[in-house]
Amino acid sequence: MSEIYLDTSGLVALAFAERGGKRIARRLESATAVYSSNLLEAEFRSVLVREGVDDGALLEPIRWVVPDRPLSGEFDRVLDAGYVRGADLWHLACALFVEPEPHELVFLTLDRRQRNVARLLGFPTS
Repeated sequence: MSEIYLDTSGLVALAFAERGGKRIARRLESATAVYSSNLLEAEFRSVLVREGVDDGALLEPIRWVVPDRPLSGEFDRVLDAGYVRGADLWHLACALFVEPEPHELVFLTLDRRQRNVARLLGFPTS
């Protein structure tokens, strides 16, 4: 059992039975808690509309991370570990906001660059 931070790429793969989706499903089944930034909701709902699907049920178990302060320190930590695009930076910084000691929180993503930076930060990934 573990706590997980879920990136949008993992939820999309799960929802549309894409490559990696089954692995994501297995990890989520054993999670004690699943966290994500509400950016995931915006990105995921956008994909649902694009694909003509009206089912946000996969969002229900997620505990939303809504920081109450600037994430400047977290942004610096992420970017010191490696370059990622803005949305990926936001997700990694939010994961650090949830758990400043990254080894305590699994970071699930299918994005290779983001996963590599997560590993460099100390997050377990899969």
